[in-house]
Amino acid sequence: MFRKNLQDLLAELKLDPQVEYWHTMEETEAKYSSFPDQLPQHLIDGLHRRGVTSLYSHQRTAYDTAANKENVVAVTPTASGKTLCYNLPVLQRFHVNPSARALYIFPTKALAQDQMTELNELADELENGLNCYTYDGDTPTGLRQKVRKAGHVVITNPDMLHAAVLPHHTKWISLFENLETIVIDELHTYRGVFGSHVANVIRRLKRICAYYGSNPTFICTSATIANPVELAQELTGSPFRLVDDNGAPRGRKHIIFYNPPIIHEQFHIRKSATKVVNDLASEFLKNQVQTIVFARSRVRVEIILSRLQHLIKDDLLKQSIRGYRGGYLPSQRREIEKGLRSGETIGVVSTNALELGVDIGQLQVCIMTGYPGSIASSWQQAGRAGRRQGESVVIMVAGASPLDQYVFQNPDYFFDHTPETARINKNNLIILSDHIKCAAYELPFKEGEGFDDVTPEDTAELLDYLTEMRVLHHRHVTWHWMSDAFPAHEISLRSAAQENVVIIDRTKKGTPQVIGEMDTFSAMTLLHDEAVYLHEGVQHQVELLDWDEKKAYVREVEVDYFTDANLAVKLTVLDIDENRDTGICSMQYGDVMVTAMATIFKKIKLDTYENIGSGPIHLPELELHTNGFMLEFEPEFFDDLNDEEIEQLLIGFCHALSHVAAVHVMCDKRDIHAVPEVKAVHSGRPVVYLYDSYPGGIGLAQKIFQQAEHVLSKTADYVDHCPCSHGCPACTGTQGMEDWNVKKRLADVMWKLMEGLE
Repeated sequence: MFRKNLQDLLAELKLDPQVEYWHTMEETEAKYSSFPDQLPQHLIDGLHRRGVTSLYSHQRTAYDTAANKENVVAVTPTASGKTLCYNLPVLQRFHVNPSARALYIFPTKALAQDQMTELNELADELENGLNCYTYDGDTPTGLRQKVRKAGHVVITNPDMLHAAVLPHHTKWISLFENLETIVIDELHTYRGVFGSHVANVIRRLKRICAYYGSNPTFICTSATIANPVELAQELTGSPFRLVDDNGAPRGRKHIIFYNPPIIHEQFHIRKSATKVVNDLASEFLKNQVQTIVFARSRVRVEIILSRLQHLIKDDLLKQSIRGYRGGYLPSQRREIEKGLRSGETIGVVSTNALELGVDIGQLQVCIMTGYPGSIASSWQQAGRAGRRQGESVVIMVAGASPLDQYVFQNPDYFFDHTPETARINKNNLIILSDHIKCAAYELPFKEGEGFDDVTPEDTAELLDYLTEMRVLHHRHVTWHWMSDAFPAHEISLRSAAQENVVIIDRTKKGTPQVIGEMDTFSAMTLLHDEAVYLHEGVQHQVELLDWDEKKAYVREVEVDYFTDANLAVKLTVLDIDENRDTGICSMQYGDVMVTAMATIFKKIKLDTYENIGSGPIHLPELELHTNGFMLEFEPEFFDDLNDEEIEQLLIGFCHALSHVAAVHVMCDKRDIHAVPEVKAVHSGRPVVYLYDSYPGGIGLAQKIFQQAEHVLSKTADYVDHCPCSHGCPACTGTQGMEDWNVKKRLADVMWKLMEGLE
């Protein structure tokens, strides 16, 4: 059979009418620097044997900065050799001082294993006696003592550091007494609630280092975000120097936006993105062009994988197409990674487990099933193709969601816009007080002591509060932990709420297993009876939510729909911190109390976003104190409309605004909620509220207030340019009618609003 090459396949794609945008990035040459004079010759010889004959410019800059004991944040594209930015300083410090220790923090186990393998291979080459170990949930019990005593480089993750290392610091004396370097990889993943928690874990880590007399420097690496220095400084409480002079070469790369065809004009329903991905990927794989496909869930990975293997008739070729997701054994993952590097594996279908910097060698094509949710993640996935300077192709296939369609309507946003700003709020009182508890358990607090960059006065106030709550005991000039409970085990880094719902999987008879937890506010809409809950991509149906006991019992299912719950929300404005009056409307930011009750849930088809059923939810009312952005309209703004029409417009406004805002403040759609009120309790006027869906807020509503004109303009543009005629699930959230064109009315309202803002 005649086999087409990559150029033949690209020529065919250029004729495809569903290609909405084609962007080509030309190749760039490498910028090299010599090895530093301080590096020992045996280390340079070892690098030569591994094919590294000189450094890229950013690697040399990072080394020189770290050598001056400055904290470094290196921001360069995927596959640009960021690993050497931290491995070289660590190896140099170990050469000078064989007792020197380093702590590497990675967000995933796969990444930790990959980095351990690479560093151990280099250490073996050098024969310098460096011991490098991972310390995570998979580390055998028998090996753990050796890691604590003899590990020169300990590689772990934030959850393990929080719950297993810091509370038992007396077992890690040799690490903390000699700790010279802390590496935080994939910095951009530490945002929102998770990042806010990790920042407090770092506060605790620095406190314990100070107790043992060490003062380590930080080396952070990140994908491209708008505020890497700000995020690094906020996360660690230390000053940083930015290294972004990327010296790595890049091959020619084509980035293609592919929008599936519309198959139902009236409802503006498009062909399933999954089916389109199968068709595109099978064409590349049949011609043995090495390809990676990214899917959003483990279930979707298996669906795409089985379909691809069905479409490809060649039995030998079928065997070289693999899946890669959570749930695979580590040995399987290593085998797949090895096959990708050697070229034996032609195709892989993966969740975002392969998005981060695991070395998988050279791939020519990357296909994304939908927009990954942020520009940073998109570039991470795109970087999986063309890692060794060859020509490569990235195809993003749009789903039906508003986020996907917004990005496809605005390619300039994707290519020209500054990448998203990563936000954290480490001083959220709920999160901060949780980690003060953990810190007090680890080491008693003394009067006059702060908590890293929290002042001694503010720290004392929190300690006094925890004493009143009978968690701490204040004696003389010291606060001691007094509870029998072990605080770190009660605190999840993924949630801001103090009381969580435990999720119990009853799929295997007789062996129920706790698979996760969720804050109570989110549980109302995600863990109600009959909800379809995704855990690491696997679909589970909630059989029973025991609200009093805070337990949700789930069972694995395979269904072609997801659930979305309606919340009856009432907002009370507690305090206005900032206000801008435009004449037409007033834009405000401040504290709000959200009173919510889950009422009904809808079943929505995965492929088409059609509503295929609904049911009631029986749960009590819940209150959430958080931060909100308010858009309060003058009554005459809607003079020509009745209350029902105003309500429909405000609902459409909230639907579009919440999705577009999530893109611009780099957060998950679930992190913010928008609700309308035709007559607000506090003013009697039409209001659109957008609030952080976490207790205390995490800074998202404030960011939206600061960028309000820009976000509102983009929302108006998005609704106006949606190709539907009367409104659809992608823009207004509902289908309009001939006599009530909700899309046109909403676009008119938004542009009128924008004129007023100018």
